Amino acid sequence: MNELLIKLAENGINIGPESFKKIKTLKNPLEFVSTLIIKIKSQFKSKELVVIKDEIINSYLEEFKNSASENTAETIAKKEINKTEEINKNKETDENKEINKNKDENKELNEEINKPNRNQDGVEGKFNFEILIDTSKKSYTKGELVDFVSLFKSRFEKLSKILKKRSQLKVVKKISEIHAQDKQNDFSTIGMIKEIKKTKNGHIFMELEDETGVLNVLISKDDAELIKFSEKLVKDEVVGVLGKIGKNSKKDPKNGSKKESNKSNSLSIASEIIQPGVTRIDKKKMDFSVCFCSDIHIGSNTFVEESFVKFIDWINGDFENEEFKAIGMDIKYLIISGDIVDGIGIYPNQDKELKIKDITKQYDKAAELLSKIRTGVKIIIGPGNHDASRVAEPQPAVPKEYAKSLYELKNVEFVSNPALISLEGIKVLMYHGRGIDDMALGVKGMSMEENDKIMKELMNKRHLAPLYGERTPLAAELEDHLVIDDLPDIFHTGHVHINSYKNYNGIHMINSGTFQTQTEFQKTHNINPTVAVVPILHRGKFIEINFLSSQKKNRK
Repeated sequence: MNELLIKLAENGINIGPESFKKIKTLKNPLEFVSTLIIKIKSQFKSKELVVIKDEIINSYLEEFKNSASENTAETIAKKEINKTEEINKNKETDENKEINKNKDENKELNEEINKPNRNQDGVEGKFNFEILIDTSKKSYTKGELVDFVSLFKSRFEKLSKILKKRSQLKVVKKISEIHAQDKQNDFSTIGMIKEIKKTKNGHIFMELEDETGVLNVLISKDDAELIKFSEKLVKDEVVGVLGKIGKNSKKDPKNGSKKESNKSNSLSIASEIIQPGVTRIDKKKMDFSVCFCSDIHIGSNTFVEESFVKFIDWINGDFENEEFKAIGMDIKYLIISGDIVDGIGIYPNQDKELKIKDITKQYDKAAELLSKIRTGVKIIIGPGNHDASRVAEPQPAVPKEYAKSLYELKNVEFVSNPALISLEGIKVLMYHGRGIDDMALGVKGMSMEENDKIMKELMNKRHLAPLYGERTPLAAELEDHLVIDDLPDIFHTGHVHINSYKNYNGIHMINSGTFQTQTEFQKTHNINPTVAVVPILHRGKFIEINFLSSQKKNRK
């Protein structure tokens, strides 16, 4: 009940007691309140308190109850989104301007690009495929302060729930309760890291906060193991802390006598820090094979089209090496986690490195290539930072208006970034991987070259982009969709253009490299990409095939 009232109050909405009683009787009252907020915000522009009459609430309740969709709140919210989309439909975007500017340059190229042909035969494979989590049409906010509060509150609540499953954190105190203790005592609590830094003396100082207050936590330099562990901690992640707390004493400046310090001077020394972590995943039988790609960058003059065509030939069974041919014909799913095209205006002077300077034609070229893949392969595509989706994460699926030719392919599915999907009961977490950037730059011992270590750490933090305000732009949503609530069997990323693989507690963690040779930007940052080396889970066994040299690697 308190959560419902707080949510309404934070959004400046007041309802009568009778309406509130009716809302409480719903099966999903919080879902209805979220829907109500969306509808009210779309109608009332004033930031003052809005009082909603019982008759209006009743009409919304009726609409909510009568909705035919299983996800009622989402259905109603979609109506509001569609209204906004209709208003903005005719607005010209920067990308559209760029497209118009380059029309003449692409005349000859347009004639060269063939229409998709493979999917015209109407043959489709039998797939046991399901989208479990997709955020494409769940962006309801305007990026106001109250939305950021909701985002971090959602993160804290989700991760606290995971942490409380740990035996050491079954019973925890709020930070305000720790401050209220009369004497030195042991404590356990859960909080979000507000600040963390190393002191001149070699200790680590951390400010931990929850909804009730802030706790100063010292990690002693004498605890070498905890110091090493804490070097991987970052701001904005949620952790459990066990330790001891007491009251400092300090001299009264007037008479020189000692007096008990106030709450802000409480001394807290950590004995253990607990991340949400990963429980071991039971191994599941795979009687099919999955291929993983990302960062294809079609449209760039550094896209290795010849190798990509060789990859397509292989997946179609058109390959001389019999061992490779058998693996290719066993592929049932192709996962592409972002940057299928190179995009337009992503970085300064990008146009000088583009072979195709029209975003729609880049997707048309992608459709031409992917249409050659046999229809017995389901292709699932998520967006990356080079695709025609918003930059802030979570990213909605690539819009149909740019990738119409890809949408026409019968065996292609589009999902958001991130997305959780099921392939024959095997859960795959698809994430393009911009959160890797911040970890590589901000955490000791982390690097893009060894991105498997970063993926492991993201799993332990149970968040795909824990650092807020760094290189990865995060959208201010009512819910934090980048929390890893449900552990996957496979965690697939891209973005950094460097292949990696690690099996961590039963989770296959895969970064799929790129089909783009080294760019000028990468040269200046000394990034050496892994080009055309495709990772495959062949009936549960991880292998890689290099389509520059057609060499196969096995990894344990």
